Formats: sequence, C-alpha cells, structure tokens
Amino acid sequence: MQQIIYFIKKFKYFLLFVFLEFIAFVFTFQHHSYHKSKFVNSANFITGGIYNELNSITEYLNLKSENKLLIEENTHLKNLLEQRNSIAPITINTVIDTVKYFQKYEYTVAKIINNNYTKRNNILTLNKGTNQGVTQDLGVINGKGVIGVIKNVSSNYATVISILNSYSKINVRLKNNTHYGTLVWDGNDYNTVQITDMPRQAKIKLGDTVITGGKSTIFPEGIPIGVIKNFEFKSQQYKKIDVALFNDMSAISNVQIVKNLQREEQKSLEQKTENE
Repeated sequence: MQQIIYFIKKFKYFLLFVFLEFIAFVFTFQHHSYHKSKFVNSANFITGGIYNELNSITEYLNLKSENKLLIEENTHLKNLLEQRNSIAPITINTVIDTVKYFQKYEYTVAKIINNNYTKRNNILTLNKGTNQGVTQDLGVINGKGVIGVIKNVSSNYATVISILNSYSKINVRLKNNTHYGTLVWDGNDYNTVQITDMPRQAKIKLGDTVITGGKSTIFPEGIPIGVIKNFEFKSQQYKKIDVALFNDMSAISNVQIVKNLQREEQKSLEQKTENE
C-alpha cells in the first residue's frame, strides 16, 4: 500500500496529464461525429482482427471433430448412393410401378487404434466389433483405397489383415481394361505392393490405375488402390508388377467397414454348385 502511495506521489503530474487527456478524448468523441466514427471503425478493425484470429484457432482445435463428422457424412452418403444404384423398377401390366431395393453393400465408420506397417505380416486394430454389427471377412477401406480385411472380432474391437501382409490376396484389375490379377505384398516397401497372375495379353503402362476387381464377396468393384509403378515382361509373361499405393499405410486413421449384404446368398449358391 505504501508503495502505491509512493508511486502516485512520484508520478502525480503524469497521472493527472493522462487522466485529463482521457477526459478530452471522451468529450471529443462524444461531441464530434467524425472522430466518433473513426474511433468506432478503428475499434471494429482491431476487435474484428482479434475475433478472426480466435476463430481460426477454434477452427483448428475443432478440426478433428469436423473431420469425424465429414467421414460419417461420407459414409451415410455412400449408403444412400448404394441404395439408389440398387433400385430396380418392376412394371406390372404396364400400369402399376413398384420399387424394390436390392442394396448390396453397407458402410460403417471405424477408427484404427493400432497400426502396424513395418512387419512382414501386419495387423491393424479397429474400435468396432460385434456390438456394432462387425463380423469376420469384411473389407476395410478409406477415401484413398483398400486397407485390408477383418480377421477376428470381439464385442467392441476387430483385427484387420492389412494389405501389407503375406496372407493378403485381393482381386484387382486395371481401370482401363478388364484384365484381372491378385494383389499381394513382397514385404519390402510399405508404399508398394505387387500384382501376380496378370495375363500376358494385358496391356500395362506406367501410371495405369489399379482398382478392386469385384470378383470377390468382400470388396465392391472400383475401389482405388494405386498406380503401376514398375513392371517386367519376360518370356511372354509378367515377372513383376509394382503398384504405388494411394494410401500412406503409415498414416491411416479413420476408415470404413464394407459389409456385403448378399454375401451369404452368393457363397451358399456357389458352394451348392460345387457340390453337385
């Protein structure tokens, strides 16, 4: 308290000057519209800049939740698109038109909570399980392409055989033609996988896009995978075909689980045909 009194006594003339200046500014702004408008505009400029910066910081902090909402919305739109593409009109006596839905795929949002990509047989873990309708042998994808196939499931978690796994074998084809092959991984570069069983008639060029072939009950046709990075053609056959993945498998997080709603029907029919 004594120091405050000492400070006031020491700088009393300066403090008086500041106080009078403040009073003068108040009277000036109150009685002169020009000065008042300038002051308001300056204050709005300063506060607007501060609010803008605070808003930018808030948007950055909310980026994670916004991304989650976008992924959920994207999944919902995929489900709606799948329903729309599977609508088949049936005409009865050319008078009554009915619509029957034959939705084939259903998508569920999930998150990778454990990601391996440096081993020979890499396994991922998702935060969804049987309580969320997840079962074995479902495909896992994201916006850039294929991630893997679900192997084991518990109540709230699931493990995934990554495409970076010696047991992973996925039916693929070239986007610009109908030649099919099998996607495998040689265990070397986690950004590069390989295609085997590609017929020699296939015309391959560097940069060609590789997509899922749709000849399995796991993945829909047309899911992106990567582009042709390198290939060797000797003795009238392809010896090696390298594919640069669209996904950076070391930095994957939010994914979608693909469920084929007609899978059991297809497998049952194929098994019945084999046994005949």
